[in-house]
Amino acid sequence: MTVAHDQRSVDAVNGQGAGRGGERVSAPLDVVARLRAAISANLAAAGPIADTARDQAIALFIAQEIDTNARADISQGRAPLSPHVEAAVARALRDSFTGLGALQRLVDDPNVEDVFVNGCDNVWVRTIDNQRLRAAPVAASDDDLIDLIQIAAARSGQEERRFDRGSPSLSLRLPGGQRLFAVMAVAKRPSLSIRRNTLNRVTLDDLLQRGELTPGLRALITAMVRSRKNLVFCGGTGIGKTTLLRAAAYEIDPLERIVTVEDAFELGLDEDIDAHPNATALQQREPNLEGVGGIDMATMVKWGLRMRPDRVIVGEARGAEALQMLFAMSQGNDGSMCTIHASNSKQALLRLGMYVMAAPERLTLDAANMLIGQAVDFVIHLDVATDGTRVVSSVLQVLETTGEQVPSNEIYRPGPDRRAIPGSPMRTETLDDLVAAGFDPNLLHQDRW
Repeated sequence: MTVAHDQRSVDAVNGQGAGRGGERVSAPLDVVARLRAAISANLAAAGPIADTARDQAIALFIAQEIDTNARADISQGRAPLSPHVEAAVARALRDSFTGLGALQRLVDDPNVEDVFVNGCDNVWVRTIDNQRLRAAPVAASDDDLIDLIQIAAARSGQEERRFDRGSPSLSLRLPGGQRLFAVMAVAKRPSLSIRRNTLNRVTLDDLLQRGELTPGLRALITAMVRSRKNLVFCGGTGIGKTTLLRAAAYEIDPLERIVTVEDAFELGLDEDIDAHPNATALQQREPNLEGVGGIDMATMVKWGLRMRPDRVIVGEARGAEALQMLFAMSQGNDGSMCTIHASNSKQALLRLGMYVMAAPERLTLDAANMLIGQAVDFVIHLDVATDGTRVVSSVLQVLETTGEQVPSNEIYRPGPDRRAIPGSPMRTETLDDLVAAGFDPNLLHQDRW
């Protein structure tokens, strides 16, 4: 990992346009804020505008205000903005009304994977090759940053998503599929992170070509899905759990009914009607202004089971929904999947036990372990190899238990570079199921990166 401060790299990530001689041009934030206020007033005075005409009206108001600003500069003896700066201002204004303001260029940059904003003028990005670069300010003030986030929430088209002192956190899916999380009031300055899914429509073959899977692991995961094994994908933040789950889901028969449950829409399986034509996506709902009407993930999983799915997929289990997920896995919805944060595959089982025991049903340790042993078939752990590549590091087969512990076989274990290498033998009856689904058992002994 590298932390870069080279201004050319920062400007390239910021996506600023080039002026004469190739110099980078950015929009003055004070000018953008002033003109944006005038355009907002014009929009308010214009009254209701149809969605189809809104973009055209915004473009007209932007052109008018930029022209008015240039005339004012000349009349007061100031040098007007250059054509390149004017173009940057126009782009910033357009993004502020139809996108994410100055954040939009970072979100649109295919080389950027994560955006971190710690106040309006402390902005960082992480690129797809794992560089950390500092970017230009994204708003003229922290208040403008809050306003930008509130507009994004209102424009999301989802259930009520507040962002104010009474509701100081916000989690939502942006129109392009990116995941945004923001906080205010509980932090010294408003802060947010945006995670881009660099691979929206991804298959196991794509991950194989990227070096994240071996041919054996690709075949093994395919057989797991096709033989309806219950899978838990685990790893650290931003390691690719959702991407691998999404890729595995492409091995599901298109005729199967899928229900996904998430705290904020991210999986997007329901959006690919060719691969998943019979899919429904559910999202938990935050309480309204009066503090009522909230629907948590555990309830959403229960509701999802009433929709008669063949498989239930939970975007991320981190609370009481884990219990309902395990119930689904052990009561006929074989082939279900979820993700969970964990440092290794065995820790994922411990975390599941903790979540189950903390649920309102208050299961004992023995009961929690028995449920996990009955419900989960495999835990697949992702890590970062020593060369910086995201890889599958471990595959754990979960065995049934009668209480104190959840026994398991690590059929793929981390090698010296953290890449998974063949490990313990798999149970014969499980291997038979995978072979019936097309898996070649010789791969368990011959698989190499």
